[in-house]
Amino acid sequence: MSRPPRRPRARQQRGQSHVGERFEAEVGPVAHGGHCVVRVSTGSTSTERVVFVRHALPGERVVVEVTEGTEGDRFWRGDAVEVLEASPDRVVAPCPYAGPGLCGGCDFQHVTLPRQRELKAAVVREQLRRLAGLDVDVEVEAVPGDVEGLRWRTRQRYVTLPNGGRAMRKHRSHDVVPVDECLLEAPRGPSYEVRGSWFEVADGGFWQVHPGAPEALVGAVLEALAPRSGESALDLYAGVGLFSRFLLDAVGPGGRVCAVEGDAAAVRLARRNCPGLQASSGDVGTVLETDYDEPFDLVVLDPPRVGAKRKVVEQVVDRRPRAIAYVACDPAALARDVAIFAEHGYGLVGLRAFDLFPMTHHVECVALLEPRPARQRTTS
Repeated sequence: MSRPPRRPRARQQRGQSHVGERFEAEVGPVAHGGHCVVRVSTGSTSTERVVFVRHALPGERVVVEVTEGTEGDRFWRGDAVEVLEASPDRVVAPCPYAGPGLCGGCDFQHVTLPRQRELKAAVVREQLRRLAGLDVDVEVEAVPGDVEGLRWRTRQRYVTLPNGGRAMRKHRSHDVVPVDECLLEAPRGPSYEVRGSWFEVADGGFWQVHPGAPEALVGAVLEALAPRSGESALDLYAGVGLFSRFLLDAVGPGGRVCAVEGDAAAVRLARRNCPGLQASSGDVGTVLETDYDEPFDLVVLDPPRVGAKRKVVEQVVDRRPRAIAYVACDPAALARDVAIFAEHGYGLVGLRAFDLFPMTHHVECVALLEPRPARQRTTS
């Protein structure tokens, strides 16, 4: 069942509004969320203010228009409404609805695809450095299934206008922009076949929207875990069993795969998609308090955007797996959880990142965590 879009939370006014004011400034580094950091001097005292600016690129000189911000805010938000000195990586957006004050669905249509991936890699590196204290090389990999970053969204939702037309929403707003089409929309819906196996998915149920995503993620998870015949695996936030299906094949009849998923309908489908799977429905943290409390060789974690968080991480560690594959759609949540794993002796030993959402700031990561030697734990 489709849900109405979430309205932005009403913001409390904290002094004089600066919305609509313009500043000329040099653009700083990219930041998590699809914007770049800009510092502007304001007021008679030339107070420096941080502004998170969309539609810009690092190193450019632009005119920033404030879109959100009052005197008491820690930071403001803005758009680059004029480019005075352009980056060589800037291009004309292929979509006529992409730009300041228009559709908010895309963050990087003004950026070449290779540079988009470099920006996403920089964000992943920065989050791991800042939140987990790690210096990690990151390369964001392209996956097949899009056309120069377009036509990959196999599930698309428009706002229906009173006249029957279609619209998209503005960034951080309930306001709409009438559109003829979205250039991200794929010409056909999703395929539920992966590596020769078909998956049953409920109408409106979760499935990766990029056609190349299921294959890329399954391949990365299996490569990271290297499952062996006879091993046991725990698939958390398992959905309809995408990873469980191939883990069952890998561990063979002498092995065991168990799954936990919050959506009861998805669990029923996972049992049908994965013969031999032991699956439970419920909050992952709550289920693990009482069930599947024996040791497991392998764990797959594919949590929602907020991450697994401490309760689940500590329960995973309690199973003493030899390897954990963490599938993350938010690099900040990944970094926070990696830091918690490190507290309990599990270190990040591998990371792959995939461009499953071209033209947007989103990036998908598959991280491999393994127990660190006891000597390394005490010296790190």
